[in-house]
Amino acid sequence: MSATLRLGATGFALIAVCYGLARFAFGLFLPEIRADLSLTPTFAGMIAGASFLGYCLAIVASAGLVEWYGPRPIAIGAGIVAGSGMALIAIAQSPAVLAAAVLFAGMSTGLASPPLAAAVVLAVESQRQDTVNTVINSGTGAGVALSGPVALYLGADWRLAYGAFTVTAAAATIATFWAVPRAGTRDPDVARGLPRMSADILILVIAAFLMGAASTAIWSFGGELVSRNHGWDARVIGTLWIVIGAAGIAGAIAGPLCSWFGVNVVHLASLGGLAVGIWLVGSSTSFPPLVIGGGALFGAAYILLTGVYLVWGVSALPDRPASGLTAAFLAIAIGQTAGAPIFGIVLDMSSPDGATIIFALIALIAGLARRQTRRTTSC
Repeated sequence: MSATLRLGATGFALIAVCYGLARFAFGLFLPEIRADLSLTPTFAGMIAGASFLGYCLAIVASAGLVEWYGPRPIAIGAGIVAGSGMALIAIAQSPAVLAAAVLFAGMSTGLASPPLAAAVVLAVESQRQDTVNTVINSGTGAGVALSGPVALYLGADWRLAYGAFTVTAAAATIATFWAVPRAGTRDPDVARGLPRMSADILILVIAAFLMGAASTAIWSFGGELVSRNHGWDARVIGTLWIVIGAAGIAGAIAGPLCSWFGVNVVHLASLGGLAVGIWLVGSSTSFPPLVIGGGALFGAAYILLTGVYLVWGVSALPDRPASGLTAAFLAIAIGQTAGAPIFGIVLDMSSPDGATIIFALIALIAGLARRQTRRTTSC
């Protein structure tokens, strides 16, 4: 296996564990977790927000650590944190312990992305980097899809599910040790500290923030919404999660789509798909096939958008890929940190339909942001 293929496959697996299992699987098991630990929707939203907060804290540290120590130790640390956090979730006996465990597990996602972006710059030819980056990024969909069959098989036993996820994290961490290069940055004189803020980066940050906030309607409350609206249990919700995750793997083509149609077109179309997907999943008027179709649309649109933001951020700061990715993904996570508890509050105060429509509109508003560049043929 070539170094490029090995890095791509291992990065895909690590992202699947950190994003799909340690972070986004929480929404799949939320109805059972709420019942077992007596959580209100507002407090459940705060716990979900803790996962995104953990991401925010970790990704800032990760980008700097990668520039000093290279990608391998930081990527390995991401796998260790993911496994440890999910093990703590599995044994949590109180809301406070659960919140701390979810926050810790969420930190793994922030740790994982910057070292993988830096590893791609080190190990992959420049003309293939966008493709490899977006393939690795689409691992989120695979992780979400993997969590679905676990829910189908284990049903309401969310503790056993998180135990199985912990074992998976250990395997991905071992593979990371062998696949990710250990070298640091290519240029010892590369700039460090805060990157220069340009108009392009600022617009990217605003768009990513709004998209992240909108996405929490499904990532944090998708299971809760279909449980309320349609009476679905963990096994049926697991099917929805499989569809969301499997469709998300389509996000691997984000790079080629931007090359063909331009980033602004792909960005706007994907946000439209995200908004429609949120509405179809969360609306009480949707019947099951529409809910499943909405899940597929949401999954594909979300991973496409993260792929667009990834390549946009890396290309905006080509000499500091980890920092460029950090600007984009940190904005997504801050939006999710704010969005999850706000959605819980709105859900408490209104209805699933009202909350869903508001968050779908947030996604559409993000589509007003346009990349400020003369280059329209490539991300």
